Amino acid sequence: MFKPKRVIFEKGSLETEIGKNIYDRFKNEKDIEIIQISSNQVKGKIPGDTLFEQYRHGKETLVVGIKKSLKFQTCKPSANYQLPLVSGCMGRCEYCYLNTQLGDKPFVRVFANVDDVLNQAQKYIDDRLPAITIFEGAATSDPIPVEPYTGVLKKTIEFFGKEEKGRFRFVTKYNDIDSLLDIDHNNHTEIRFSINTPRVIDTYEHYTASSDKRIEAAAKVAKAGYQIGFIIAPVFLYENWEYEYRELIKSIKDRLPKDFDDTKIIFEVISHRYTTKAKNRILEIFPETSLPMNDDYRSFKYGQFGYGKYVYTKEELSYMKEFFQLEIKNIFPNSIVKYII
Repeated sequence: MFKPKRVIFEKGSLETEIGKNIYDRFKNEKDIEIIQISSNQVKGKIPGDTLFEQYRHGKETLVVGIKKSLKFQTCKPSANYQLPLVSGCMGRCEYCYLNTQLGDKPFVRVFANVDDVLNQAQKYIDDRLPAITIFEGAATSDPIPVEPYTGVLKKTIEFFGKEEKGRFRFVTKYNDIDSLLDIDHNNHTEIRFSINTPRVIDTYEHYTASSDKRIEAAAKVAKAGYQIGFIIAPVFLYENWEYEYRELIKSIKDRLPKDFDDTKIIFEVISHRYTTKAKNRILEIFPETSLPMNDDYRSFKYGQFGYGKYVYTKEELSYMKEFFQLEIKNIFPNSIVKYII
């Protein structure tokens, strides 16, 4: 669970139920600074003169705000739209794309007007009838660590449980999911866990749950009848990587319920890649990083959004794809492998 060092309430947020609940939760905590502002401009309220300092102080900050623009961003290919419930993440994963995407706004922001957000989701669902509309709840965030303070995931899952043509999905690196187990979700919500080898998590995924804790949480979610999935990402091709990733997939199998129907499990596999902009940002935030970002050992590839990124070589990626396709199907014969890239 996320315990911030400061909580910033933007204009209007204390007039909502969620805002009031968060204020009541923290108002008597002597080691937590409470700040109220008359706008949504938090710049200057979080300490730090350099990006290095801003990042660390930002990760210790919870902002409670109001989602004013209710025009949802698209979220292809995994969903039709992003569902803006939370922005940012308490985790400090060295490779994370949010380091670049959020820039100088690395704080966690929760949107207290969840009813407005869900009402807008209803409009998008109605506009696309009779098609099913899918919403992604973690495109720029990990909502689990703030769920004890907001309850927005529970409310959202209940909302989609009643929507015949609406579906919800989100991904997490955390394990505090007990409040989501006893919900009438009607199998309309898919919960995925971003997973990696213990070596990768210990080295690069700071302030996140261990692989064992994530798999344990996934087993609970599976028992509760949710569609579950695992995003194995980013895959690093280091010495002995095949053995460690094989053991990771086997450990998932061993921890899931023995009667688990593996047609209800989805895998997505993403190899490590980076842009020059991301590399420069990472080196500012984590100057001692050991991330493998030597351009000479990578291939340069233009992505679908027009910018270039450094990926593993064609031969390495081909071998990696064959490896994961074989291992996942050997261990989970009936699972769905959405993609290996």
